[in-house]
Amino acid sequence: MTLSTPLLAAAPLLAGLIGPALLGAAPGRQQADQPAVVPAHTAKRSDIVEHVAARSAADHRRVLDYWTPERMAKALPIGLLDIVTDVTDGGDLLGGVTGGGGIRTTPDLTGKKADLTLPRKLMGSHHLTAARPDTSTIGSRWITGGQVARTTGRVFLTVAGADFVCSASTVNSANRDVVVTAGHCVKDGAGEWAANWTFVPGYGTSGLRPYGQYTARRMFVAGPWSRSGDDNHDVGMVALATSHGRHVADVVGTQKIAFNAGRGGQAFGFGYPADPPYDGDHLVYCAGRLKNDPYGQTRDQGLGCDMTAGASGGPWMTGFDTASGKGTITSLSSFKYSDDERTMYGPYFGDAVKALFDTAQRA
Repeated sequence: MTLSTPLLAAAPLLAGLIGPALLGAAPGRQQADQPAVVPAHTAKRSDIVEHVAARSAADHRRVLDYWTPERMAKALPIGLLDIVTDVTDGGDLLGGVTGGGGIRTTPDLTGKKADLTLPRKLMGSHHLTAARPDTSTIGSRWITGGQVARTTGRVFLTVAGADFVCSASTVNSANRDVVVTAGHCVKDGAGEWAANWTFVPGYGTSGLRPYGQYTARRMFVAGPWSRSGDDNHDVGMVALATSHGRHVADVVGTQKIAFNAGRGGQAFGFGYPADPPYDGDHLVYCAGRLKNDPYGQTRDQGLGCDMTAGASGGPWMTGFDTASGKGTITSLSSFKYSDDERTMYGPYFGDAVKALFDTAQRA
């Protein structure tokens, strides 16, 4: 990424995703990025890049067949890229990220740009929570249920021939098909798009898929992310295909989404961290007050959180009701600084993210 790299499922997680060809399917030509078709009355919406993930029922079927329980169990959080050295030899975003999001090194305040490195796996305590959720925690198992336990799910994708995981959430959209996740869980910055992209809402222990799985049909990221991996725009919107004729929103429900909200305040963040001490089988949450990026490298806000790789793209909600599990998504898990593994950063949802969402919900 530009300033440094985020965390796809830890490093922009994937940020490295590979293109349109489906693994296990006959190789096809990668389609060029296309600007989304949008009304001429708004210039901001034209700076959105779209990718057609699958065109036919056969394409979607190949993705569903690809993700066997065994493959899902073996998929890596991108934070393990430091040991999957054959995935890429650098370039784009894959070469420099890891962690609960991509982990970036602390900026050199003397003006010299710091090198990006691959920090060690994040460690932390794997807390269990009481029936009543805490309003301040850096990482606890969510055992209260409610809407969030259905609308949040795991994302499985293929990048450069290797399988990875992220997190995502359904959102209230006109087409009833949209999920929001990190940009690096969809496209490798200026690099390639993810392949074999599928969303499993309410993912459970040992690969339980209580609400089925939904493949991607169209993916959207903002131009600044697609051109340079700008961390301020580490947001991806994906329009899903139906499953057995049903839209994902009709099966699991949705969360509200809001833009240009006031900064600071209380937030709850959710995801499926998969690096130790977590295992990716459980929904985990963090809760606390938001704070600005202390280094001023981004407009992102930070949330105390020890979630690890695999949590990338998980939703952050304000106005969250712990009893119903409903809230309003205003950010998501994106990256960490290497000198502060207990704080996750998420992009501010402003006009650019609104334009991205408006385009996706019309897809």
